[in-house]
Amino acid sequence: MNTTEYLETIIQELRGTVQSISETEADKLVEAILQAKKVFVVGAGRSGFMGKSFVMRMMHMGIDAYAVGETVTASLESDDLLIVGTGSGETKSLIPIVEKAKVLGGTVAAVTLSPDSTIGKLADLTVILPGAPKDRAEGSEYETIQPMGSLFEQTSLLFYDAVILRFMEKKELNSKQMYGKHANLE
Repeated sequence: MNTTEYLETIIQELRGTVQSISETEADKLVEAILQAKKVFVVGAGRSGFMGKSFVMRMMHMGIDAYAVGETVTASLESDDLLIVGTGSGETKSLIPIVEKAKVLGGTVAAVTLSPDSTIGKLADLTVILPGAPKDRAEGSEYETIQPMGSLFEQTSLLFYDAVILRFMEKKELNSKQMYGKHANLE
């Protein structure tokens, strides 16, 4: 295959993920974000990068949002929401963060492939995204030509962008209004 054929296959795989996402779960996440005083997002590796892009867009919308682990991250309190992006739901560095958020009285939302995982079971709400785990065996539920967790990571980025569009609709915002909060020292 050449590069454009690979790209077309990736796009087809992403189209296939859309039908598997629960609108009910997505709406619960939207409402949880709208009700939260502050929103925190955490993930490891590429899932973490996708989460950081989500934090950036929430900030553009005027939501008090933070990427966990950054030096400017506020403290989580009882009216706050922690969103954890994790394919496996078993990432060892994320489990203690979820447990601490629960102890502090925060609400936890897991965006994951694995609702029956440790993080999935700790979460107050779960959005199940389709994809293939990075350590998948041959013949796994979701077939993909892509390496490791790429399909999940791409789906999570697109899902987060769709959630932003839903917020824009609910808050009657447009891109021009959001641009006013875009960085201007670059």
